Amino acid sequence: MALVLQSIHGVVEEIMRIHKSLPPRPALNDVDAALGLIRNVEKEEQLRVEAIMKQRKGSNVPEELFFVLLEMQKKLVFFHSIEQKREALKLLDLDNVHTLFDELVQRASKCIPSSENYNAASDFSNGSVSTISESLSSSAAATPSTSGSKSFTVSSGPVIEKEIRSRPQLFAKDDSYLKKAKTSMRGDGIGVGADSLRGLLPNPSVKFAVNSGEDGEKLTLIKLASLIEISAKKGIRDLDLHNKLMDQIEWLPDSLGKLSGLMTLNLSENRIIAIPSTIGGLSSLTKLNLHSNRIAELPDSIGNLFSLVFLDLSGNQLCTLPATFGKLSHIAELDLSANQLSSLSDAIGNLVNLKKLNVETNDIEELPHTIGNCSSLVELQADYNRLKALPEAIGRLESLEILSVRYNNIKGLPTTMASMSKLKELDVSFNELESVPESLCLATMIVKMNLGNNFADLQSLPRSIGNLEMLEELDISNNQIRVLPDSFGMLSKLRILRIQENPLEVPPRHVAEMGAEAVVHYMEELVAKRDAKAQPIKRRFKIHLGRGIDLLKFAGTHDHKVMSEPCIADTNGREEIQSDSATKSKSIKASSFICLFICISNVL
Repeated sequence: MALVLQSIHGVVEEIMRIHKSLPPRPALNDVDAALGLIRNVEKEEQLRVEAIMKQRKGSNVPEELFFVLLEMQKKLVFFHSIEQKREALKLLDLDNVHTLFDELVQRASKCIPSSENYNAASDFSNGSVSTISESLSSSAAATPSTSGSKSFTVSSGPVIEKEIRSRPQLFAKDDSYLKKAKTSMRGDGIGVGADSLRGLLPNPSVKFAVNSGEDGEKLTLIKLASLIEISAKKGIRDLDLHNKLMDQIEWLPDSLGKLSGLMTLNLSENRIIAIPSTIGGLSSLTKLNLHSNRIAELPDSIGNLFSLVFLDLSGNQLCTLPATFGKLSHIAELDLSANQLSSLSDAIGNLVNLKKLNVETNDIEELPHTIGNCSSLVELQADYNRLKALPEAIGRLESLEILSVRYNNIKGLPTTMASMSKLKELDVSFNELESVPESLCLATMIVKMNLGNNFADLQSLPRSIGNLEMLEELDISNNQIRVLPDSFGMLSKLRILRIQENPLEVPPRHVAEMGAEAVVHYMEELVAKRDAKAQPIKRRFKIHLGRGIDLLKFAGTHDHKVMSEPCIADTNGREEIQSDSATKSKSIKASSFICLFICISNVL
């Protein structure tokens, strides 16, 4: 049987009940976030469809088959777009319903007769007409207005944007019977206000920051957009979204650019593919962490992050860096490891304040010569690449302390490394080194050096290795070294020596197995004994050498006398006499050289 509402009071009660049955009204921040999100999704959808339509089929591919592929690709893009907009559209629909209900309640309040013209006692036993009117007004005022915002109307067709006309804020004399609505995330995904981000937004009076919270809840795209809006209005300084985004989120809203006061941003370990160009608006950003995503390209606007000091792009899919990268002149630490870079831009040389550079696990074949301009560089990691050589300009890195180029194809080191006066650690293991330049031993501050695993290529160490008086750890394992240089005994601080898997003859293998100190001591004694034995030999050598020189002098004097004898006037006899004199001179010289050789042989 249909419900019969015979009194004004009953109708008002039902109106109030229906109004209060709605989920809490979205906050203005949430509405703005939803609008921005939908714009982003539609822009992304358009770009993807354009990319699909630019594909070209091969000559052997049937037209119909290619058409089917394109249609399926486009439908998949549309499907993903609908999924990404779903929450935002529900939120905007809810806001539209609240707007409509507010207008209807306003109309209802005007239908209540005034107390002067209506006898309340005839219809009400629980309140006056004025009380009922106030209740209606209070019901309309219970949820905050999102006046002036834009909304989207959902239908079976495309989404149509329209302006919501301004709604005045309504006030009541007595609204104590109402519980103030707090926007929150319900099970159906409607409403994403501050309460739903409680774990992400700490008390701003304690610290302007956003962190990942303790509940492990991951953010949907609409929640992320709302969080950005809230963060922008609060002027937060730190935003930590490490492993905090749902896997479906592949891009970030353009509204990210509103966070102009942000100083640190952590988006690591998500599944982000693209960074919006609006990131260039984060003018205060000093630390940006994007490691372990799926980013294939950076926007040119990243060069506008002039305050950036720390940038981690490791574990992505970058193939190139934008030309504007060189504008990041304040950056001190840059991690580009585990990407797909085949080269580094010459612009890297503009990073004059760079102290730490990591480019390991890429496909880089050479370092640009401009790297020599990075005069502040302290640590360079370039392991697991395809480097064939190091540029001569690397010798200009006079502040460099750590250089690691393991697992490359390097055959030789530049002689300019002698200028690297602060170098402490050098690792060139697992390369194709054929020799180590003597000039390297002028870098006397080296404490740790790894030349191991160059296998058949490295057969000797530089003779002046003893100049590395600060050397504490040396790895020369898995090479073809047979003899250690005499100066090895001067490495008095050497504590760790890895020398296994070499065809070692000097020192003997059993000495090498005793460790670094034993090897150094052995080489020191070996050279000392050799020097002691050489002293008397040197003295005898000087004596016999002096005798040999005297003989040579005598031969020279005699030769002069023979050649100065007067010649006979007879022309026929002159040639015979000169020939005889020359023969005697040669004989004396030969005898003198033989005597000198015998003297030296006796000494040795």
